[in-house]
Amino acid sequence: MNPYSLAKPLLFKLDPETAHNLTMAGLRHARQLGLLKPFLPKVPDLPKRLMGLDFPNPVGLAAGLDKNGEAIDALADFGFGFIEVGAVTPRPQPGNPKPRLFRLPAAQAIINRMGFNNLGVDNLLANLEHTAYKGILGVNLGKNFDTPIEKAADDYLILLDKLFGKVSFVTVNISSPNTKNLRALQGGDELDALLAAIKARQAALTDRHGKTMPVAVKIAPDLDDRQIADMAALFRKHRVDAVIATNTTLSREGVEKLPHGEEAGGLSGMPVREKSTRVIAAFHAALAGEVPLIGAGGILSGTDAREKISAGAELVQFYTGLIYRGPSLVKECVDALR
Repeated sequence: MNPYSLAKPLLFKLDPETAHNLTMAGLRHARQLGLLKPFLPKVPDLPKRLMGLDFPNPVGLAAGLDKNGEAIDALADFGFGFIEVGAVTPRPQPGNPKPRLFRLPAAQAIINRMGFNNLGVDNLLANLEHTAYKGILGVNLGKNFDTPIEKAADDYLILLDKLFGKVSFVTVNISSPNTKNLRALQGGDELDALLAAIKARQAALTDRHGKTMPVAVKIAPDLDDRQIADMAALFRKHRVDAVIATNTTLSREGVEKLPHGEEAGGLSGMPVREKSTRVIAAFHAALAGEVPLIGAGGILSGTDAREKISAGAELVQFYTGLIYRGPSLVKECVDALR
């Protein structure tokens, strides 16, 4: 029996956000004492090159677990091929009122309405200075809740300026359902203007620093065929470095009658799996190989990871799966993709 299967029943007796905070603190301390790696499975190499970056394996940690980059070294011991932290905003913000995180164990799902709670980009940068991790590190970018939507690009550009050259890649999050009007940025004119501003700044920073930093975009699973076609055309036009598909869903299909099933927020885990895979397949067809896809949403087994790759993703990442399955899911997914 692995240690997580012993800890999970105890953690699931606690309020989800309390359990999360205790787990993150516990991981940091366990690693400092050398008590983490001996209990974790050895993950084999399965190299993959994407966005000009060399990944030791194609299985990553999705954003949301480590918002402030406080436990990167501990999470690296899990064997992830890449780690994405955040979402981070230019200024610190508390997020939405508690409770804001809910487990739905019968559906292997989570609903969250955290609202980009984080300590701000300067705190994240300070934490990065103390990490020993030398692998592929991404940062998920969000706008502050009180930044008007028409000024959203300003927040993303601030973050791009501060993080450029300090991490492996960044992800522009325009798909969280928990920041008012954020998903409006997925619309035609708004998305066109946002991508133009970001790619222009990326080019300017590349010239200044003599090296580039890839910019991915994270999208929602709640898109129809017309939206997918329009967004794909803009991703190709602006030569986006990658698309992460997908974020959480607003749908409650399959969880309506479960405890907490009607809570507001984004639903992740098993109920979003098919919806996410459908969006990946549709974007794979629409992007015609010009923009690579990173698959996320409902990965709780190696089979689920393989399904995302078969649909057109080149890398995968998960977060909710880690809550329900523990660190052994990393090796299971890499083994399945071998």
